[in-house]
Amino acid sequence: MQALFYTGPEQMELRDTELPPLAAGESRVRVLATGICGSDLHAYHGHDPRRVPPMILGHEAAGEVVEGALVGKRVTMNPLVICGHCDYCREGRQNLCSNRTMLGMNRPGTFADSVVVPDHCLIELPDGMSPVVAALTEPAATVLHAINRLERSLARPLAEARVLVIGAGAVGLLTGLMLRQRGVRRLTLAETNPLRRETAERAGLTMIDPRQTPPEADSVEAVFDCVGAAVTRAMAVQATRPGGALMHLGLQDNDGPFDMRAVTLKELIVLGAYTYTPNDLHATVDLLASGALGSLDWVETRGLEGGATAFADLVAGRTAAAKIVLTP
Repeated sequence: MQALFYTGPEQMELRDTELPPLAAGESRVRVLATGICGSDLHAYHGHDPRRVPPMILGHEAAGEVVEGALVGKRVTMNPLVICGHCDYCREGRQNLCSNRTMLGMNRPGTFADSVVVPDHCLIELPDGMSPVVAALTEPAATVLHAINRLERSLARPLAEARVLVIGAGAVGLLTGLMLRQRGVRRLTLAETNPLRRETAERAGLTMIDPRQTPPEADSVEAVFDCVGAAVTRAMAVQATRPGGALMHLGLQDNDGPFDMRAVTLKELIVLGAYTYTPNDLHATVDLLASGALGSLDWVETRGLEGGATAFADLVAGRTAAAKIVLTP
């Protein structure tokens, strides 16, 4: 089969490689669509010691089962491979499984013609659901998990809140679309890349360039930081009203100070959200299949053979697409 290998910092190479063998309880899935995640870009820069080259990245995917359970069925997949018996798994917080592994991190990923997936990670797709749309399940489930966590912490319903989303990449844009679907009316997205601002505006979202129009201090009840950089953390703390909540979703860096004095004096709730549970994934498939998030025409598709160029274009900001999905 062909696979796109991460071979070193800012190096991707399309190679022929052997089909990995199936173990008991595993299926082989022919990949029909697979998205490039921000964590893949983090690895591409050589900033993720968990992803050791040479390896096949990728974990956002949909395809057709060709061997194993559900043969002939179209599926997406949970890329987190969990143990099912640790405290977190028994509590229903499988995303925090003490023994988890992950496709595209310590197992071969989805930037390939096919991928081996444990049967319990397979999620059957509704009839007629596009594999490109289904490949958005993983990032959209991350957003759903984060929104649900933050909503439980607010004093009033989320739909009544003023909300700021920082970043209009795939996670930020999906956050904006999902918040709008939840009934949030006073919603603003902040993004410095003009191409991404145009994409989000075409999707009907209200945009600002925070360099030209910084969010006002103490102006919103909830902030979703979908970048996760020192400057966006500072922006989030400043913009959140006393008693409000800040959801930290992005993982761009871990640099700079964090104003815990302001967090304390404003009595802010600061939350993190890591991936999703199986329930989040199933709910997200239903949400995407329903069309509730709009046309999703901001997704760009390219062939797997153009994967190296796609990574370079995303890093350089040369594309207006919030998400590039590769099609083997």
